Amino acid sequence: MFFTGGYHFGVGYRYNKFRVRVSVINGGSYNADNQAIGETDEGYKRYYTTSPGFFLGYNVWKNLEVYGYYERHTFEIEQMKSGEKQDLPSNDFGIGVSYQLFIGRTFYIQPGVHSYFRTEQSIAFTNGGTYTIPTFEISPVVRLGVRLWRKY
Repeated sequence: MFFTGGYHFGVGYRYNKFRVRVSVINGGSYNADNQAIGETDEGYKRYYTTSPGFFLGYNVWKNLEVYGYYERHTFEIEQMKSGEKQDLPSNDFGIGVSYQLFIGRTFYIQPGVHSYFRTEQSIAFTNGGTYTIPTFEISPVVRLGVRLWRKY
């Protein structure tokens, strides 16, 4: 997201093996239809606008975490042939898995995989054509993070 003018910020708290995290995402010019493994509508682009999320995770082994989440996305859908744009709100639920690779005691890189589940939704464009958002997607993620404190 950072390379396309967007951002994804989160703050979390870990208690024993559980972690709660809240985040906000904005994809800038990133086309979310290109990220997804699954069906997408040709002729359209889907952008993340500023949207919040809530995550609840469990540390299964060392730094391997599984988590469930809810994200209230608002996507901006662009019909490429006309340039027309419309907003499409979506309640996305999912599960994910990721692993924190620490660089020293403070910084980490966290690759993972997300699955998104949502209800079927479509929007019609004024000059014809309808965009239908996928009801299921799998997408890779990579986070960069800082651990502010830790018990030793």
